[in-house]
Amino acid sequence: MHEFSIASGLVEKLLDFAEKNPDKKIVEVRVAIGEFTQIEDEQLRFCYESIITEMPIAGSRLTIESVLGRVACSHCSYSGAPKYWDGALHGLPIATLECPGCGNAARVIEGEECAIRSVRFMPNEIARAIA
Repeated sequence: MHEFSIASGLVEKLLDFAEKNPDKKIVEVRVAIGEFTQIEDEQLRFCYESIITEMPIAGSRLTIESVLGRVACSHCSYSGAPKYWDGALHGLPIATLECPGCGNAARVIEGEECAIRSVRFMPNEIARAIA
């Protein structure tokens, strides 16, 4: 479960932001997760919420933006959605690096993202007044 280590790294960055900005309360963090990362949204969200309890960022919301995979093939010039393998044990199709056009190896051009897109915060005095 690499979602836990990803959530831990995310929390470290957010805690660093919170330490450098003690007058601000983080309310939401938006992350982009690419299809080829094999990161499961619900597991990442569960790990994040489990880690942040009793921390300065407790109560913040993790919003996940899914980025669909795209591949390119140098053999047939295909560029677009990847071919999917439907034989996975957990039932969901898995994006492959097989070119849907010619069957040769393709390279990823989108879908490997795992990045913070934005952090939404508000002044602490407003956050306290709302709570």
